[in-house]
Amino acid sequence: MIRALIVDDESLAREALRDILSEDASFQILKDCKNGKEAVAAIQRDKPDVVFLDVRMPVLDGFGVIERVGVENMPLTVFVTAYDQFAIKAFESQALDYVLKPFDEDRFRKTIERMKRQLQKGSYSDLEARLRSMLNITKPKYQDRLPIRSGGRIVFLQTSDIRWIEAAGNYLKFVTKDESVLMRGTMANLEGELDPERFIRIHRSTIVNVAQVKELRPWYTGEYVVIMNGGKELTLARKYRHYLKRFVQN
Repeated sequence: MIRALIVDDESLAREALRDILSEDASFQILKDCKNGKEAVAAIQRDKPDVVFLDVRMPVLDGFGVIERVGVENMPLTVFVTAYDQFAIKAFESQALDYVLKPFDEDRFRKTIERMKRQLQKGSYSDLEARLRSMLNITKPKYQDRLPIRSGGRIVFLQTSDIRWIEAAGNYLKFVTKDESVLMRGTMANLEGELDPERFIRIHRSTIVNVAQVKELRPWYTGEYVVIMNGGKELTLARKYRHYLKRFVQN
C-alpha cells in the first residue's frame, strides 16, 4: 500500500487529485493539506511514501515545505504546478516528476505508474540531491532593495521600509515613513516581484507590508480597516478577506 499525502491550497485541485488516486487500490490517502504548514506537520508525523505537492501556495509554498522538512526527510515528491515553461524545463532537467494544472488525467496516470515503479525499484535514491538542485533553480528570489525610477532619478527603497503601495492612475505610489515615491507601473506586474510572505494585496489598488500593519478592525460591510504604522487607515476589501489569516501567520 502506497501512503500518499495531497497538498494544495485549492479545494478543487485536492478533490481532483483524490478522485484520480482513489481509482487505484494501491493508494491509501492519508490526508489532504490545504497549506504548507499543514503539510510540514503531516509529513513529519505520518511519514508518507509520496507527496503530491503544490508549488505555489500563500505563506509557505512547496519549496518552503521542503526547506522546513529538510530534503533528507522528504518522501518521493510529485510536484503539482501551473508554472511557466522555464520552470517546467527546470523540473524536467532534474528528473523530478510533476503534473500540470489543470490536470490531464492520462498524463497523471502515467505519472502514477512511473512513480510506482520508482517506489518498487527504489530508484529515487538521489531524491535529496535533486530536491536541492530544484530549490536552487526554481525557488523565487526576492530583492531586499527595489530600484524605483521616478522623475528622471532612481530611488532605492529597502522593502522593509515600505509601508504600503497604492495605484494612482498609471502610476504606483510607494509610501515609507519619510517619503512617498511615484513610479509608472501596474499592481499586477509589481505583485509578482514582491515576496508574498511579506507583502499582501488587500485591495485591487493596495498592497501592504505585513510588518508595517499595526491593527485590523472589522467593518460592518464585511470589509476590514487596516491601520498602518503611522496611523494611515486602509481598506481590506471583501474580495481579499481570505488573506486575513496570513496577517496572523506572518
